Amino acid sequence: MNHMSLSRLEDYVALCRLKASYCRYIDEKAWMDLADLLTHDFVMDAAGPGHPPVVGRDAALDRIRMSIETARTAHQVHMPEIDVDGDSAHGIWAMQDRIVWGNGRPSIVGYGHYREHYVRESGRWKIARLQLTRLHIDFHPDASAIP
Repeated sequence: MNHMSLSRLEDYVALCRLKASYCRYIDEKAWMDLADLLTHDFVMDAAGPGHPPVVGRDAALDRIRMSIETARTAHQVHMPEIDVDGDSAHGIWAMQDRIVWGNGRPSIVGYGHYREHYVRESGRWKIARLQLTRLHIDFHPDASAIP
């Protein structure tokens, strides 16, 4: 294996670890750790068609916290398609998430894709742009309301 191939493999593994940490930090509500994975000018497009993207790491973290801080969540990503070009990379991840809000609100299981742009800052990969596209959502009654 030549040096370039090893370097690309190391980037691939680092980007997979970055996304795994992203999912875990969201589920653990580890907001400061999550913030460290994002660029300052991070852009999040996750609200669906007709809603503008959220621009800026702090604004995106506020939106995420507002949406799921009191919910129990489980985020999973699969089958990464990652292309690295120097200190920039793009990735597409198949995703599944479960969000249980409680208080009578139905829980959901969502299926779709994350499309992301990454940049290397000071030797570390960070997420610069995230677009979440949901292909399907299953709704489930609030289990806490069942006697």
